[in-house]
Amino acid sequence: MKVAQALMQLDHDVKMFAPAESDPVSKETLLSHYGLRLTPDLELLPSISGLKRLDFIVHAQRAAKKFGAELIYTWLPQSAALGAWMGYPVVLEMHADNSGKLGVWWMRQFWKQNTPKVMTVTTSALRKALERSTKLQFKDEAVLLAPNGVELEKYAGLPSPVEARRQLNLKEGLTVGFTGHIYPGRGAELLFELAKQMPAVNFLWVGGTPELVDFWRGKLTEAGMTNVTMTGFVKHESIPLYQAAADVLLMPYSRSIEASSGQDIAEVINPMKMFEYMASGRGIVSADLPSIREVLREGSAVFCEAGNWESVIGNWKVEVEKLLADEPRRLALGAQARRDVEQLTWVKREERVMENVEK
Repeated sequence: MKVAQALMQLDHDVKMFAPAESDPVSKETLLSHYGLRLTPDLELLPSISGLKRLDFIVHAQRAAKKFGAELIYTWLPQSAALGAWMGYPVVLEMHADNSGKLGVWWMRQFWKQNTPKVMTVTTSALRKALERSTKLQFKDEAVLLAPNGVELEKYAGLPSPVEARRQLNLKEGLTVGFTGHIYPGRGAELLFELAKQMPAVNFLWVGGTPELVDFWRGKLTEAGMTNVTMTGFVKHESIPLYQAAADVLLMPYSRSIEASSGQDIAEVINPMKMFEYMASGRGIVSADLPSIREVLREGSAVFCEAGNWESVIGNWKVEVEKLLADEPRRLALGAQARRDVEQLTWVKREERVMENVEK
């Protein structure tokens, strides 16, 4: 949805097709859920789960032709392959490695076609993983390194941590924040243990499914911990203010990270929250993963060992405490991260993508 909005901001006429695997949603719901100002015309097309969306991509191709599409922009290798077979220029966005032999087969079919094409990858590590799984050597001119992005305008004029906490009616005092999903590998155990070992520090945990939020709230109650605030789901438009309420923001990934699809994405992860954290101008403490270092660096974040929480908790506690005690360092790291992310907006990203298509 962020990509579609950016393309519309660049005056492209966008129509989105998605599998009809859930109830129809209104444009107002999409705007609110994804924190958008613009949303494309969305058409839900037939999709039978047992057919692995093959029926959907055929329906989508027909619908694209009816729409008068001049470019197919997709996240599905099978849709990219079919679009290329039909002679369309194609942009294929890849955010994870192929899953299974069928995914590899579709990717190989896509690369066999001679139509204009661009494949975007969020990290150089992902390109290597895709070349490894497909046993192909991609042409440099057809692959674009395009990390995820951020809407900087949502982070303009953020208040200080003290003022943000006041506006959100949060506890006063130094605060360590985390926003995002709580899938396995996302650091929930490490967050819990840090809060347990740092009772004088407030912890703010924003997001998570109702089931997981209830689970961790139960664990907090059992442990008698009162320094953790869990909000559960909040509207996307509120995320910047919650991030601004933290003095330090955490990305406590482990060496194995499970995506919503069940795939392990630790090698190639390029989390959107990283760009949001950078835009917020707060001190960042992140797991030290090679793919993370493609965006963050020593001058814009503090890195800690990634791994099972029992083996890394000591390192994380020391580094978080040092950063909380050093406001000038927090401000310097946050300012550098904010400068670095200015070239990583969704609109600038899509400008680069479309320039590569037109070459």
